[in-house]
Amino acid sequence: MNKTSNLENILSKKPLIISGPCSAETREQLLDTAVQLKETGRVDILRAGIWKPRTKPGMFEGVGSKGLPWLQEASQLTGLPTTVEVATAKQVEEALRYKVSILWIGARTTVNPFSVQEVADALQGVNIPVLIKNPINPDLELWSGAVERISRAGISTIGLIHRGFSTFGETGYRNAPLWHLAVEMKLRHPSLLFITDPSHICGRRDIIPEVIQRAIDLNSDGLMIESHRDPTNAWSDAVQQVTPAALLTILEQIIWRKEDVNSPDYHAALDTLRQEINQYDEELLQLISRRMKVAEKIAQYKKENQITILQPGRWQEITRRVLQKSQELGLSQEFLTQFLDAIHMESIAHQKQVLDAAKK
Repeated sequence: MNKTSNLENILSKKPLIISGPCSAETREQLLDTAVQLKETGRVDILRAGIWKPRTKPGMFEGVGSKGLPWLQEASQLTGLPTTVEVATAKQVEEALRYKVSILWIGARTTVNPFSVQEVADALQGVNIPVLIKNPINPDLELWSGAVERISRAGISTIGLIHRGFSTFGETGYRNAPLWHLAVEMKLRHPSLLFITDPSHICGRRDIIPEVIQRAIDLNSDGLMIESHRDPTNAWSDAVQQVTPAALLTILEQIIWRKEDVNSPDYHAALDTLRQEINQYDEELLQLISRRMKVAEKIAQYKKENQITILQPGRWQEITRRVLQKSQELGLSQEFLTQFLDAIHMESIAHQKQVLDAAKK
């Protein structure tokens, strides 16, 4: 079997496990970590940060190109294909020179179409898989745009990496997972490999298992997990890395659910419940439609009395009343907040139509 066919088989494996240190620090550190990961029997692809874009200058920004021969040696030693992050044409060229198997585009690059296009231009005529992390900010159009740019460069094997999003306020995560956006992106691009990066979502190792379980339950195709032989003394992102032994323990504890089962009874029961959901959805849509018609009547009164559409006090009252019932309803406050915001924006749009009609 040739090298290309072997890599295709690896990428089709589920779950696909990509692991390795956040940063390649020394030859010994990278080789030792790679060997330990190989010995787990669970790792399919070796990752390592060669160039590390950091938030602030003065932080460790990777060893640079001199780490590529170490990664190549680690691949030869373990038989594992390799992957690194690239952000410029020069980095693409250097990674290809040292036979890196797979490239990935990081969140700080995905957010900038100019940078993505530079990488895409450097990939013209190259046959190599490319994985694309979500942009830092929750913008699926940027993420999809990066996919399109890389595809237009002639890359046929593209994958997505969900690493969470930067959001305002405390969420308990380094990067809020915003699972609904990950699901939406997966639905937009169902043919693409979809990988979850729990290390960057969590930002700390203690909650990695629960995020992995959530990702697997949502049918993620694989995981990218940072692993280091000595995480405490890692030169970057020490608190979110795990030892190879700890990685194996985590993976053994995960419940790996099946996508389907060949059972007529299961499918019959599921079809019945899905029909019930369809009925509830229909009723819910009818109720929302009726609610909007009431909002339009309210707008008519506001128009006649020259009152503004937005009434913050009233909306705060609605939100407070609904959120107080979240536990009783068995619904999370996060979901109810998003649901109410969507209802509110649609209600404002309906009221605006009523007010604008008076100008015509």
